[in-house]
Amino acid sequence: MKSSIPKPSTVTRRTFVKTAAGLTAGASFGIPAMVGSVLSGAESKLAASERIGIAMIGMGRQAYYANLKPFLHSKYCQVVAVCDVDSWRLDNAKKAVEQYYASGTASGSYKGCAATQDFREILSWADVDAVMISTPDHWHVPMAIMAAKAKKDIACEKPLTLSIAEGRKLADTVKRYGRVFRTDSEFRSLRCFQHACELVLNGYIGKLHTIRSAVPAGDVGCRPQAAMPVPDELDYDMWLGPAPKKPYTLKRVHPPKSYGRPGWMRVRDYCEGMVTNWGTHLNDIAQWANGTERTGPVEVEGKGEYPKEGLWNVLLNFDIEYKYANGVKLYYKTDRPYVRFEGSEGWIQADFSGQKLDAHPKSLLKIKLKPDEIHLPLLSEKEDFIQAVRTQGPTLADAEVGHRTCSLCQLGHIAIQTGKKLCWNPDKEQFTNDETANRLCHKSYRAPWRI
Repeated sequence: MKSSIPKPSTVTRRTFVKTAAGLTAGASFGIPAMVGSVLSGAESKLAASERIGIAMIGMGRQAYYANLKPFLHSKYCQVVAVCDVDSWRLDNAKKAVEQYYASGTASGSYKGCAATQDFREILSWADVDAVMISTPDHWHVPMAIMAAKAKKDIACEKPLTLSIAEGRKLADTVKRYGRVFRTDSEFRSLRCFQHACELVLNGYIGKLHTIRSAVPAGDVGCRPQAAMPVPDELDYDMWLGPAPKKPYTLKRVHPPKSYGRPGWMRVRDYCEGMVTNWGTHLNDIAQWANGTERTGPVEVEGKGEYPKEGLWNVLLNFDIEYKYANGVKLYYKTDRPYVRFEGSEGWIQADFSGQKLDAHPKSLLKIKLKPDEIHLPLLSEKEDFIQAVRTQGPTLADAEVGHRTCSLCQLGHIAIQTGKKLCWNPDKEQFTNDETANRLCHKSYRAPWRI
């Protein structure tokens, strides 16, 4: 399915608002002059031509239920396009955007959201200033690199990558093209995790020596699956994209005409499972407090269990140990999601369930930071991204930070696969004692999606 809306090479948001008083359905791609009335109060004072044109790439459950709404609600943004290879999801996304904006118009009508199944169209549109990538993991890096080269700012779901080498290429490309980038993890925006980091960074637990992080266990595997007919609404070849060509089966992709939990999250061609999925949330916090968010450990070893057969082949459980150059050890395992920091004078633990802190001594829980101490910013990941796009400044978790957090998890996964204690050079991003491990730092992409 191709967008029926002309590309902004002929009609742009900025030229449109100067020359048109309204927009009829499907007439042109631009933001209607009437959109100023979509938002009330102070929000309506921001001219449409000054808003950030956001395109949503990937409209599965995470995008539909979580990522889309903050951009719709922001006075600084206009969602101008949606993209998905599943036409059912694409239609739902377009309707959601247009119904939201229509609710703020006097006429109760709005038809200004473009829709396409091919993300490359979106990257060619001048009206698109920034993209939110919410696709399966195997698409993150190819799309983000192409977006950076197209001069679009980028918010991208975590985990960013499927390999350490592609993470390095992503971070370098974003830097080379000078793009704003936000790794879309919300954990730096959760007060309990943020405050735990503040207490550690301000020395309230003494000298940090141990970090413990944990994530939920993986899903039990499923039996081998027979090939099935591809649903009419799915462009399956485009869904596969850079991944190996494999026959379609429901448990490989996502439930048809549904936002149920997708099977691709358990298949290593598209995702590494909980070790990076939840791991990039919790270990981002671990690295933040340790001051190692732009580097990595120097040693790693681990063990884990995979399903014995079937389509789903990500880790079921694992136990990984890291050592940093500063002497801090990180123990990462499957359990409930939490991060615990242990120091010479006490410990502090942030639990995801209930968003609560625990500590010893308990007096740590009553500490109020002094004005001259380290205060970490507290704003949502979307607010952080939007603010950075407006100012062309840094985000709290740019491509380098996202890469280093993801690569930390991948180092543990590689150690499990080799069964060895590995030595890592975080500056060169190479193992110094095992060439098999170094080969596992790379991921193959099929043409024409080589990166």
